[in-house]
Amino acid sequence: MEEELHDYIEEHISAEPEHLARLYRHTQLNRLYPRMCSGHMQGRMLKMLTQMIAPARVLELGTFTGYSALCMAEGMPEDGELHTVEIDDEYADDLRELFASSPGGERITLHIGDALEACDNLPGPWDLVFIDANKRHYPEYYQAILPKVRQGGYIIADNTLWSGKVTGESHDAQTDAIRRFNDLVAGDDRVEKVILPLRDGMTIIRKL
Repeated sequence: MEEELHDYIEEHISAEPEHLARLYRHTQLNRLYPRMCSGHMQGRMLKMLTQMIAPARVLELGTFTGYSALCMAEGMPEDGELHTVEIDDEYADDLRELFASSPGGERITLHIGDALEACDNLPGPWDLVFIDANKRHYPEYYQAILPKVRQGGYIIADNTLWSGKVTGESHDAQTDAIRRFNDLVAGDDRVEKVILPLRDGMTIIRKL
């Protein structure tokens, strides 16, 4: 998306909450691969989708700096619970401190470990699952988590257009895995699905 259009959109959507703006700036200044942070536009989309779904239980695969978890927690019912899984234990204390001091953070439980193992070990049913962990394992995440999503529940998968590489000649491990994931979901008659060309692509999947 052109920068001018991106800026226009952000000027015409709901404002980014101050605590999320601070978190986004901190991520840009202090973390490797800051582009992985959801940011204003995607964050407001996640919040609105969560509010529409009104999930009691949410699972997030891939916490990074906690931005997307806080956006979803913001849109959840007050008695909802969100479980987020991060493989990098170096930032565990920072994340727990962030959630403890942020609006909606009391709904969030952080799990440190492998996302695929979490799919197996954390009990369902889930009303909403947000997949944003290791792209190489997207097909495995989907196959492991779909049985634990309730009928009528949702999976949202991020980065499913992968900078447009899915239609190109790239055959690196991440691109190939995203293609396999997209093909797997497209051919699965247990779900309905749509891909939104938002940022790097976001697939919304509803279990029938």
